[in-house]
Amino acid sequence: MQDLEFSEIIELICKEDPRFDRKAYTFIRQALDHTVKDLKKRAPERTAKSQHVSGPELLTGVRDFALEQYGPLAKTVLNSWGITRCTDFGDLVFNLIDYNVFSKTDSDRREDFGEIYDFEEAFVKPFAPKRGRNRRNSLEVPGNSGSSSN
Repeated sequence: MQDLEFSEIIELICKEDPRFDRKAYTFIRQALDHTVKDLKKRAPERTAKSQHVSGPELLTGVRDFALEQYGPLAKTVLNSWGITRCTDFGDLVFNLIDYNVFSKTDSDRREDFGEIYDFEEAFVKPFAPKRGRNRRNSLEVPGNSGSSSN
């Protein structure tokens, strides 16, 4: 296969596998870059030779990147691209591997992208209102204890 531009490759992939929006592929590529940079910051001993990112590491990086980029809309944005669970990220990655955009080691498998986290927990819960013990009390009018006195 000749050296195609990323956008041309994505066009070919989407014709073969129309489950995901083109934007999902751009996102996963950016999320991989974000993950590699983050891993290097946390473990500077990672050299150019060891830039490999495992499925679970990428899923963690994807979650962090999505929350950083889209905040409380992360799940909505991902869902609009056809991504509804962790295994979808694995399908995106392996579609890119099939077209030689990403590479893999002999030990990398689609199963590495198993359900590492639930989308609701990962993308919605961080923005859900915190429930306080005395939440009800905060709604009371100052000086009114809620009981009637005669």
